[in-house]
Amino acid sequence: MLITEILERNARMYRDETALIEREPEINKRVSITWQEFDEQANRVAYFLMQNGIEKGDKVAHLMMNCIEWLPIYFGILKAGAIAVPLNFRFEASTIAACVELAEPRVIFFGKEFIERVSQVKDRLDPLIEQYVFQGEDSIQPDYAISYRQIEGLGKGFSHGPDLSLSDDAALYFTSGTTGIPKAVLLTHRNLEFSCYIENHHHRQTHEDCFLCIPPLYHTGAKMHWFGNFIVGAKSVILKGVDPQWILEAVSEEQVTIVWLLVPWALDILFSIETGELKLHDYQLDQWRLMHIGAQPVPSSLIREWKRIFPNHEYDTNYGLTETTGPGCVHLGLENSHKVGAIGKPGFDWETQILDDQLKPVDKGNPGELAVRGPGVMKAYFNNDEATSEVLTKGWLLTGDIAREDADGFIWLVDRKKDVINTGGENIYPVEIEEFLQGHEKIQDVAVIGLPSSRLGEIATAIVQVKKDVQMTKKEVLEFCGSLPRYKRPRRVIFDNIPRNATGKIEKPRLREIHSGIKEAFKKLDEDSKS
Repeated sequence: MLITEILERNARMYRDETALIEREPEINKRVSITWQEFDEQANRVAYFLMQNGIEKGDKVAHLMMNCIEWLPIYFGILKAGAIAVPLNFRFEASTIAACVELAEPRVIFFGKEFIERVSQVKDRLDPLIEQYVFQGEDSIQPDYAISYRQIEGLGKGFSHGPDLSLSDDAALYFTSGTTGIPKAVLLTHRNLEFSCYIENHHHRQTHEDCFLCIPPLYHTGAKMHWFGNFIVGAKSVILKGVDPQWILEAVSEEQVTIVWLLVPWALDILFSIETGELKLHDYQLDQWRLMHIGAQPVPSSLIREWKRIFPNHEYDTNYGLTETTGPGCVHLGLENSHKVGAIGKPGFDWETQILDDQLKPVDKGNPGELAVRGPGVMKAYFNNDEATSEVLTKGWLLTGDIAREDADGFIWLVDRKKDVINTGGENIYPVEIEEFLQGHEKIQDVAVIGLPSSRLGEIATAIVQVKKDVQMTKKEVLEFCGSLPRYKRPRRVIFDNIPRNATGKIEKPRLREIHSGIKEAFKKLDEDSKS
């Protein structure tokens, strides 16, 4: 069943029941829509697109912060037979332009937060974008865009878009290689449908559940976890903000049963409870049954403390990639919290292998590259046959992650094959920061590596080799990085020589070994928490 058909079914079966709630505590805002309103809004978007010449297979870009309009626009794009192109709201203007040039969308929906970025590169977008649709206040609407409000009165007679099948292309989700140049992952309607079934199979959502969505919807993780509620017509809450108090208020007031967190948010909640800033008796939390985490390694000490405070909570870890239509190709399982630290076993209808450099299975216990196969594997990297052939072989997807399988069949990540740094669930690409820092007149050489962080998973650390007879301070390095986006700025600076091999490549494994004293500190914290 197409996910657009699931929406239409929900609108028939649960017509006046709440589908989505948006909470923005900072301005005391709460709005909601029913399943019928959700479907009607998607129909209006589809009608607008089709009236403006969008045909099956055309692309429509989507650049918005999380809000209650996000999902109706996404589904409207799909109903029109178009391919949805969600864009990362962290992208800089130049990256937005590069993604548009690759995907070639004819229409872009964008929110108020992106006026400056879109305007900066409009000259690059204009040859491709035929219609700019602005979602925001009329008073700040750019003169080159039409208002999303103009769509609200359209499409009341809309009944059906072009015929679609599960094998048709549905969406392009951007990821990036270590060069930071985005690649577009092409997903089919079958990929999207399967993600509904696998999420529901893993976390057993019923119509009575309520899912709290905090991470960005442009990412496959947040949306595909929401799909588990969506397929059974259960309501969900979109929370704008990650303050621990706001999270617990949302859980309490909306009777949330399932929350997907990143490690930093879970740690912040625990810290706020420990310090007395949050008092659990102030909230109604008895209905909260599941907390699960993904996108980064999870410290076992965190889960031990979480289970101490919330002994009745089920827990799960999910592993996935954009190329696997998000999370679930490997997952820990609700019954396996004793194995926290592992990413788990193959998910529902998935297979896994751990391979050597010749793509032959390694012996159990030995490290190798994790490969996965299942209905969630992407169709291809869009317009990039070379990159596709590097990761897809006979239906298997090479993940680029080094893993091992223990005697019980649980998979443990050992290291990333590439040097991408995952901090707080977001990928940081070292070469971008290295190239930027090379522009400083005092720096001879530089390497950026990820070092362990109990809160963020990893932190970007700049190893800086200063030119001979030149003095430089950490403050100078950090101030120089001030023009980088905040999430790309190094959290630590270490002055040292940069080791390179005979071919001139930086020996990053050696650097991580030299400077991983912080890892031993976290190991000690884990040991102390057991005693």
